[in-house]
Amino acid sequence: MTRHVRPFQFVFAALMALPTLGAAQAADVELWRLDCGSIKVSDLSAFSDTLRYQGEARTLTDSCYLIRHDSAYMLWDTGLPAALLGAAQDARPMAPSLARTIKDQLAEIGVAPEKIGTIGISHNHFDHVGQATEFAHARMLIGKADLEGFRASPPAFAVDPALVKPWLDGSATVEAVEGDKDVFGDGSVVMLATPGHTPSSYSLLVQLDGTGAVLLSGDTVHFEEQFANNGVPPFNFDRAESLASMARLEDMAKTLKATLVVQHDAADIAKLPAFPASAK
Repeated sequence: MTRHVRPFQFVFAALMALPTLGAAQAADVELWRLDCGSIKVSDLSAFSDTLRYQGEARTLTDSCYLIRHDSAYMLWDTGLPAALLGAAQDARPMAPSLARTIKDQLAEIGVAPEKIGTIGISHNHFDHVGQATEFAHARMLIGKADLEGFRASPPAFAVDPALVKPWLDGSATVEAVEGDKDVFGDGSVVMLATPGHTPSSYSLLVQLDGTGAVLLSGDTVHFEEQFANNGVPPFNFDRAESLASMARLEDMAKTLKATLVVQHDAADIAKLPAFPASAK
């Protein structure tokens, strides 16, 4: 598939944002890893276009994240739909299930749902926007091409427009993001353009005072080992962009000495404290 080049002005804007990434921030930032479901995959070959996982099965985590920036709260991804609460993980090729809702977990740490002011979305697949409408009062940040993908007819693989209806019909606020996006304007939380899995998929950089930099992968890869083996699923939008985005995250992790967390990898998300503990 032909690689899509972003207009110069958006590349320039992204470059202008980069000097702030390593800057010390004055804000008090805290990060929680939430349980937003799991997906039992009985045939993992669907996740490699080089047939690497023939005959393997694995359960993917569907993690999402709560970020506190002083008194402001942001969700990064919203996991599987609440309708999958308690769903059986049977012999289907992919069987998603949800054990707890985001609202339940927020209640455990005393965060009222209305305090969520921003939802950042890594990409438009159903397992990353599933509980978004529970926070329809919040501003949504999502890649421009992925937002447009919700309006396509028919929608692409794994895209369900009903899950983001308030942001499509104008009853909720949405910002179509192009290039990198400094969410709070101080370099502490930055959406990083990492296209390839979808046309405008994103990862997230969170700068913590004690832990240091944390990189949340979105779906740049699904398993940690895919960085080393250049693993790309056949359903990705663009293979070359996927590999370039993987290289960007790896290089940034080395530069910032960051903790790189692969959101779908059960072993990898353990780099962050288990809920209700947080990283600071």
